Amino acid sequence: MLDFYSFAQRFPSVVQPTQKLNFKEKMKWTGIILVLFFLLGSITVAGITPSAVAQFQFLEIVFGAKFGSIMTLGIGPIVTASIILQLLVGSKIINWNLQNSVDKAKFTSTQKILTVLFCFFEAAAYVLAGAIPPASSDIGIVLFVILQLAAGGILVMFMDEVVSKWGIGSGISLFIAAGVAKTIVLRLFNPLSADGGLPTPDNPSVGLIFSIFNTLAAGQLLQTLAVLLPIISTAIIFAIVIFAQGIHVEIPLAFTLPFGKFGARKWPLKFFYSSNIPVILTAALLANFQLMGKAINFPIFATYDESGQIIGGLLYFLTPPHSESIYFVVIFAGIFALLFSIYGSKLILKRRSIRMGILGAIFGLVLGLFISSSIGFSSISIIDLVRVFTYILVYIIGSTIFSIFWVNTAGMDAHSIAEQFKSYSIMIPGFRHDPRIIESILNRYIPSLTVLGGAAVGLLAAYADLCGAIGTGTGILLTVMIIYQFYEQLISQHSEDIPEKIKKFIGEV
Repeated sequence: MLDFYSFAQRFPSVVQPTQKLNFKEKMKWTGIILVLFFLLGSITVAGITPSAVAQFQFLEIVFGAKFGSIMTLGIGPIVTASIILQLLVGSKIINWNLQNSVDKAKFTSTQKILTVLFCFFEAAAYVLAGAIPPASSDIGIVLFVILQLAAGGILVMFMDEVVSKWGIGSGISLFIAAGVAKTIVLRLFNPLSADGGLPTPDNPSVGLIFSIFNTLAAGQLLQTLAVLLPIISTAIIFAIVIFAQGIHVEIPLAFTLPFGKFGARKWPLKFFYSSNIPVILTAALLANFQLMGKAINFPIFATYDESGQIIGGLLYFLTPPHSESIYFVVIFAGIFALLFSIYGSKLILKRRSIRMGILGAIFGLVLGLFISSSIGFSSISIIDLVRVFTYILVYIIGSTIFSIFWVNTAGMDAHSIAEQFKSYSIMIPGFRHDPRIIESILNRYIPSLTVLGGAAVGLLAAYADLCGAIGTGTGILLTVMIIYQFYEQLISQHSEDIPEKIKKFIGEV
């Protein structure tokens, strides 16, 4: 096997800062990369046919990309390389101990090398599959387009590294949040019509806020409700994610201070212990499956219509159905599931609460179907209901598996945390300072939070997608969690050097 560790020494990399960066410096570098991301997203790839790019725009949210531009690949190669490497290491096909510094360096360098390879592979796949069609079939033009796309992907890799080392959070999270935020703002407040011109009665504005006034003025109440559904579902998802972010278990800690004193604090183990990583990986995996289905054009795997929309095959059941009826029914099912689970138990994750939540979902589903048909929405087929359940199931299973892999590969398992506590002389009050004891205590919580948190974040992402939320449900879920993580990181690392105006804005004064 190649010695990736030594090979990585000669591989280009962003240097670590030599001293601790303050708030203003981190914000400066984060802002520079964000501006660069938007600028590159506005540069169209030379030698392509822009009019044929729209059919693959469903990948833009998941990959933080802008199709047809230098940013076409987005974070796709980074995430794909991470998925494959985590599966290989997690299944012990590659036997690396990520607690070992040398093996961890091999993991990091191998992921970077795989990312570069996937930049060229995915660029070629996009061009050959017709997602980014060249203006000419000339081999020189085709290779030129592939090289531009691959170069953009490699730039994203280095931009992600700059943010991780010099900025706040990670570039992957930043690009996803920026793309979703832009989509939400344009979807709500875009005053132009679908063709980019001024709105007319026959060709109204595409912005939902303007569409509400247009439909109300025309007396189209049912159409007004249909326009309101994405806004309602977006607000619901925001509220649920913000609430879920506050769910945690607190572990008391104590650590030795100079002169024999002891300090004490509480360490919150969040319900979403593995954060948003499982959803990013699951969504990226499904997006890659859809791209593969378009590339191989195998009817059993996936069937597409003339506009590029999937209409059959196995992948058809891994995509959410889109209609006002589905949005209405799913919102009803979610609301009643939440109400019934709260009624069933005041304590989250009690068995009675879960049973009542399932009962509430069924009740809301039936009631939603009845009201939807009564007020004039189109009927829902059995196939659509099957697609709803398969989509939810795949997200739950995928997010759970990736949550387990991520916790073990990122050093977040009980054994790794116990060893970290030992190196920093941290102990749990009332127990001996022995890593084995600390590990046994953490094992009461971390494995359960890994599985339940991964399944819950997958369920929430699938539900959000099925509600027809603006910017896709997965995008909103990721964006809210990313912004919350940015906030926590700012408070924990820069509570002393944050300007007073920003402290007032975020409520820390």
